[in-house]
Amino acid sequence: MNAPVQNLTPKDFESDQEVRWCPGCGDYAILKAVQKTMPELGVPKENIVFISGIGCSSRFPYYMSTYGFHTIHGRATAIATGAKLANPELDVWVVTGDGDGLSIGGNHMIHVLRRNVDLQILLFNNEIYGLTKGQYSPTSKIGTRSPSTPDGSLDRPIRPCEFALGCGARFIARSIDTEIKHLSEMLIRAHDHKGASFVEIYQNCPVYNDGIFDYIKDRKTGADNQVMLRHGEPMIFGKDSDKGLRLNTKSLKLEVVTLGQDGVTEADILVHDEKNKVMAQMLADLHAPEFPEPVGVIYCDPIEDYDHEVYDQRIAVREKKGPADLDALLRSGQTWTVS
Repeated sequence: MNAPVQNLTPKDFESDQEVRWCPGCGDYAILKAVQKTMPELGVPKENIVFISGIGCSSRFPYYMSTYGFHTIHGRATAIATGAKLANPELDVWVVTGDGDGLSIGGNHMIHVLRRNVDLQILLFNNEIYGLTKGQYSPTSKIGTRSPSTPDGSLDRPIRPCEFALGCGARFIARSIDTEIKHLSEMLIRAHDHKGASFVEIYQNCPVYNDGIFDYIKDRKTGADNQVMLRHGEPMIFGKDSDKGLRLNTKSLKLEVVTLGQDGVTEADILVHDEKNKVMAQMLADLHAPEFPEPVGVIYCDPIEDYDHEVYDQRIAVREKKGPADLDALLRSGQTWTVS
C-alpha cells in the first residue's frame, strides 16, 4: 500500500548537520536547488535515498534529511544499483564528482548507464580534485596547473555528456550550480525519466579552480557562450538573441551564424530534437570559445529500464522452473563427502 503524499517543504529536507564546504563553493547552491525540488516530486521522504562516493560533493547525504549512504571512492553507482534492485520502490539519487565518477568510478559509470538502471545521477563538475587539494581531474582542461601537473596538464579532458552518450545513456542534461531555477527544471526532468538519468552540473571550486566557468556564468558574457536547449525550438543564443546554430550541409557540422547577416533567417537555425542521437552527439561535443556550450536536455529517448527487466525475467524463470530450492541447489551436481 502506497503511503499518502506528504505536504513537504524544502525545510523538511534540511538535516541537522552543519554544512561544511568552503565559503563560495558551488555545492551550496546545488544543495539548495535539490532541497527546493524534492517537495515538488511528490515522493514520500521514506522512499528517497541519496548515495555518494568520495569527494567534496559526496558529503551531500549528510545534509539531506532523507535516507543516504556515503560510500567509497568511485563505487556510488554500483551500490545505488544494488539498492534500487533490492527495492525498486526507492527513489535513488547518486551524487558524484568529475573525479569520483569518471576516474576511479569510470568503469562503474559505464555499466550503470548502459544497463539503464532507474537512478538520477548528478555529476558535479569543477574540473579539479577539491577534497585531495587540487590535483587535476579527468575533466581538467589542457594546460591546467595543479600539484600533480605543475607544468600544465597534457591530458585531453573527458567531456562528461559525450562520455554518457557513448555509454548508452538515454537521458543526458547539463545545468549550472547558480542557475537554481534551471537546475531545478533539469532535476524534475531527470526524475520523470524512467531509466538512468545523467545530469552534469558545472560547479565552481573557489579554492582550487576558481572562476573556471565564468565565461558561461558571467551576466555580461554568459549569453554569448551558452545555448539554452528547448525541445522543438530553434537553437538561438546570444545577449541579443541574434546568433544561432546551423547545420552546414556540405561538411555536416554545426556552425555559428548571425541572424540578419548573409541572408540568414530563423528558418536556417537548427531546431533542437531531444530524441535525435546524431544531433545529441554534435551538441555534446561543442565547447567554448569556438561554440556556445549547450545547457538543458541534450538527449532524451527512453527505453525499458533495467529494474523492470530484471524483475520480469525473475517472474518468467519462476513460472518456468518453479520456486527455487536452495538446499537442492547445494546438493546438485558433483558433491564430495569429507570425513
